[in-house]
Amino acid sequence: MKEITSIQNPYIKNLVKLQEKARERKKQGLFIIEGKREISLAIFSKYEFDNVLFCPKIISEKEIIQLFNQNMNRTEISLEVYQKLAYRDSTEGIIAVTKTKDLSLNKIQLNNKKPLILVAEGIEKPGNIGALLRTADAANVDAVFIASPKSDLYNTNIIRSSVGCVFTNQIAQGTSEEIIAYLQKNSIDIYAATLQNSNEYHKQDFTNSAAIIVGTEATGLSNIWRTVATQHINIPMQGKIDSMNVSVSAAIIIFEAVRQRKSKQ
Repeated sequence: MKEITSIQNPYIKNLVKLQEKARERKKQGLFIIEGKREISLAIFSKYEFDNVLFCPKIISEKEIIQLFNQNMNRTEISLEVYQKLAYRDSTEGIIAVTKTKDLSLNKIQLNNKKPLILVAEGIEKPGNIGALLRTADAANVDAVFIASPKSDLYNTNIIRSSVGCVFTNQIAQGTSEEIIAYLQKNSIDIYAATLQNSNEYHKQDFTNSAAIIVGTEATGLSNIWRTVATQHINIPMQGKIDSMNVSVSAAIIIFEAVRQRKSKQ
């Protein structure tokens, strides 16, 4: 087993690049996961791991072996090295160097005959993406599509804000045109969350195959989604403002769809 004690080690410097630069993650096909819960979810979702780094002052090698339940490549690192790599304040002493997955639409498997899909277009803030993924996991949607992505899915902030739900959801990325073609090919109704020419969300029937489309609070959905939508939907506002955070809006609509589906069972 290897041991690294210096933050100047070339391998450690490369891991810092993976944390900080999306182009390095894409180029190397690797990203970093920190923390037991997130790593456990990635294991459950059958992600492959390149290496596991652990600090014996915080976590034992025995715990690492128990967590992975297999003979993983392991590297022991000093506390100084761990603190250089650790992103979170609460430390658990473990970092996994993980292989990225193919996020193409053709990798999605829709086992539900009437799937419920969340589509998020052009969301920039990692925190919003993470919150959307938490909602998708909580509602057990069939898939999440990121249309015209503005952030790398394996951004450390997305992993953290999603509390590992980036691993528990079926996720695909593509252009809006590609995702629309996929939805139409699979006869999935498109419900675009937008104020223009829209009906109240709770008056719609989401019990058939449905995709809920949300965009940014600042600019909303692009015209292509408004054009192809089966129906425009809105959440009626009771106060002075006319919009909410995208993750909150998505949660309200998605759980209405879940409620309808359960009541029809």
